Amino acid sequence: MPLPSQMARLRRKSGKSMKRHAKLAAVVLCAMLAVSAARADEVSDLKAQLQALQQQMNALQQQLQKVTDKVEQAKASQNASATQTTQAPITLSATQASDSAKAPAPGNGKHGFFERKPGSDVTLYTRTGEMTIYGKLDLSLDATTKGLSGFIGPDGNPPVGRLGWLPALSTNLSYIGVRGFERLGDFPFKFVYQLETQLDVTATAGTSETNSNESNQVKGALTSRNSFIGLASPEWGAIKLGKTWSPYRISTDIMNPFSGMIGDYQVIIGNTGGDNRVEFGTRLDHAIWYESPNWHGVILSTLFSPGQNRASNSDNIAGGESDCTGGNVPGSGGIIPATCSDGSFGDAVSGSITYAKKRLYLTAAYERHMNVNRSSDITGIFASGNAASVLLQTQDVADEDAGKVAAQYSFPSKTTVSGIFETMHRYVPADLQFQNERQRMGTWFALSQQLTSATSLHLGWAHAFRTPGDPGQHNDSAITPPGGVPGTDFTAGAHADNSADMSTVALKYQLTKNLGVYGDWAMTLNGPAAHYDLGAGGRGLTTDCHDAFAAAGGLVASNPHCWTGARLMGASLGMIWKF
Repeated sequence: MPLPSQMARLRRKSGKSMKRHAKLAAVVLCAMLAVSAARADEVSDLKAQLQALQQQMNALQQQLQKVTDKVEQAKASQNASATQTTQAPITLSATQASDSAKAPAPGNGKHGFFERKPGSDVTLYTRTGEMTIYGKLDLSLDATTKGLSGFIGPDGNPPVGRLGWLPALSTNLSYIGVRGFERLGDFPFKFVYQLETQLDVTATAGTSETNSNESNQVKGALTSRNSFIGLASPEWGAIKLGKTWSPYRISTDIMNPFSGMIGDYQVIIGNTGGDNRVEFGTRLDHAIWYESPNWHGVILSTLFSPGQNRASNSDNIAGGESDCTGGNVPGSGGIIPATCSDGSFGDAVSGSITYAKKRLYLTAAYERHMNVNRSSDITGIFASGNAASVLLQTQDVADEDAGKVAAQYSFPSKTTVSGIFETMHRYVPADLQFQNERQRMGTWFALSQQLTSATSLHLGWAHAFRTPGDPGQHNDSAITPPGGVPGTDFTAGAHADNSADMSTVALKYQLTKNLGVYGDWAMTLNGPAAHYDLGAGGRGLTTDCHDAFAAAGGLVASNPHCWTGARLMGASLGMIWKF
């Protein structure tokens, strides 16, 4: 048993140990309380953050609800307006009501019938497709001269009429049209159509009876321009029936920045004799054609136009037409009785192949006219009407064709360079080569420079090479033709210099996306036997070789004189609006 003193010492040690443990426990308790307080502060901050986020979410939900309400109100207003429109007081017959009930919903249930499609074009939704209304107005103020001052004819007389500069207003390649398509259910093709009409703004539409051209066509009549129906598919291409510019013409349209201007390249390109008619830049009626899809930049176009002419020599008017094929009316060549003997042809074929990739454009094209009747040229040469002329008239019906290759390249400097080489042939026998002016070569070069986003400058030059011969019949007729009567029969004959050059420059400024203005100048410099004009191929007014002699108009009243070797010149200010 421990002694009392030992017990006392043990009690003192035990007390000290308990005090130490108590202090330690107090320290631990304080630390725990501090940690708990810190965590409580963190929890409090977290709760505050959560409350702030909840308030922001509530505010966003309120804003979203306001936007949704506005959208619903707008839809309700639009539906109410549409309902009012469709519920206009219309009286239907029993048959119409039955047909209406059977008809599908407008726009195939997706769009209202004739609802405007969003975008810059005037496109409307139809029941199963779309319809686009488009157009172009091109008017110009011109001043031109035929350059005939100082000329003296074979009879010793000068040209008749106003020989200097003449002001005029012209409507150029202006038109309005509709085009569109209709889906055909599960059929892989769409039905496509186009109806296009020429617009004569500065003149009254009607038949043409001028000293340069006689025509029964009313070019301002409905669908007087490119119009067709057909079937089209992105995979298989399109086949169309109607009337259209030939593939031969279309293939190089991109290289003609002077289209419709006095410096239009059709003064020479596609124009075999220099007339107002452009034989290989014409619109081909009653035609069927195929347009291929784009095969990695390659596009093929082919066309066939049946002549619809019962005459083997093409001297009848084609079935369904008002004019002779190729332009003008029967008798325009001077033959009595009146026939289509001034360039009328039978069947026509035309085709082109193009390649376009990035900045490069290449094309080759060919066109052929069958049995082209130019027997009136023989009548004009042989005034004596001898036996030689009768024989040659029967021979002067022959095929004509044209081919061309062309290239265009656009440089990064916004400079575009274009070039065309063309060759044309008339397949007449050797004894008619002395008057064959329809066979020659031609070239075209153009340079376009974009100066600013709205301004561009364009330069062009065309050259017509000599032909094997020339019928003459103008002031250049001074040679007796083979088998002709001296002093009575005249021709320009073989080796006549009927070459020509046409130079032109234009400045264009685009005021808006649809409206532009332009100014251009052009000059045609003819060889001694040539009579190329200014403005062939699209202008309402052309400046050609005829003076004002006996030019009242019409076949009976007109007997104009054509002067070769002139230097024609003109300037023009114009405005173009497209939609």
